[in-house]
Amino acid sequence: MTTVRFDPVDSFRGELRPPADKSISHRGLLLGAFADGTSKLTRCLDAADTRSTLDAIESLGAEVTIREEGPDGLDLEISGFGLTGAAAGRIDVGNSGTLIRLLMGLLSGQPAGEWVLEGDSSIAERPMDRAADPLIELGATIACKDGSYPPVTVTGSRIEGGRVDLHLASAQVKSAILLAGLNAAGPVRVSEPALSRNHTELMLSGCGVEVVCDGLATTVSPPSQLSPLDLSVPGDISSAAFAIVAAILAPQSALLVEGVGLNPTRTGILDILELMGAGQAIERASATESGGEQAGDLEVRSSELRGVEIGGDLIPRTIDELPLLGLLGCFADGETILSDAAELRVKESDRIDGVVSGLSGLGAEIEETTDGFKVTGTGGIAGGVMDARGDHRLAMLGAVAGLVSRDGVEVTGFEASQISYPDFERDLRSLSA
Repeated sequence: MTTVRFDPVDSFRGELRPPADKSISHRGLLLGAFADGTSKLTRCLDAADTRSTLDAIESLGAEVTIREEGPDGLDLEISGFGLTGAAAGRIDVGNSGTLIRLLMGLLSGQPAGEWVLEGDSSIAERPMDRAADPLIELGATIACKDGSYPPVTVTGSRIEGGRVDLHLASAQVKSAILLAGLNAAGPVRVSEPALSRNHTELMLSGCGVEVVCDGLATTVSPPSQLSPLDLSVPGDISSAAFAIVAAILAPQSALLVEGVGLNPTRTGILDILELMGAGQAIERASATESGGEQAGDLEVRSSELRGVEIGGDLIPRTIDELPLLGLLGCFADGETILSDAAELRVKESDRIDGVVSGLSGLGAEIEETTDGFKVTGTGGIAGGVMDARGDHRLAMLGAVAGLVSRDGVEVTGFEASQISYPDFERDLRSLSA
């Protein structure tokens, strides 16, 4: 386990090109594998999670050629095996909840074969029934350990068309169901109570699939095949959010974030910062588009903040960035309250408990609730030691907390940041030099 210290900085300045979007990279790799023909992905994320996906699609029978690898990610080609050509076997998903849930959907409708999906110790403790149960209702044959946990065994079976109404908005669960619909006997319709990220829908449309979005409902009609992708992956706003928050909180900051994804279903963190009074400190350049995904530049400056209450529809649009709200609340004037975020308890760790325990140890006035937390702003945090708990988001939160603290923070288990952002420490230090 690695312990890394982050000391307070006088300012946070410079230019940042964040790593490629993890959600889009996962989906691009998977759809390229199940497509007919050769897909091209430019600037695909090169991190532990996406390497797990690369290994998985090769195990399933895809041929992957890496044309170039560098600081901007991987440029690669994928020769797919088609919608029904996945080779049976055991798949190690590593730490990736996205990978295991999306594979549950993609493999459910295979005409034959059996797959055992397993991962690391964190995955073994994460419930999968929220994705498995609706898939089983559509005809999938899925068995989870103790009815809920990995290893997950998927046996190819006939998927029926139909409608699924989700009680909790989740892009992973929604995507698993839509992907199962690719091999269904008829259209599959999924509705959710709030809008979650829509990368799967955009990418399926790019592969020639008939996708109809009607408010909070999405319908996929099964195609005869998937057309190959040609996609340039934008920067990951979930990764960039940690630098953005550092720039908001550190004095005399001026940060340019280049080429970051600005898909409206992912920019909830920018909406939260606007609600907290930092709207004038963030300027958006005009967005470009690739494969239906918007990307652009952000200019970020230091800002004073006010406390807010965050819940409802904002939660699924900000689910990966919500740990940062605890830190923002420490610096805000008044009380900051997070609710409707119980899903944070079943991420790579219990992120509600992790944020509250971690920031409390740094001097924050923060209280845990059933589905979130309450923070009383005191103008900052002192510092201390924070345990990442094997969770990349908590490792990154501890690092940013150190930069804006009074005394510095030591993050234990900092190596967890490699899961999504291998160069996170390097980038932070280059901007705070």
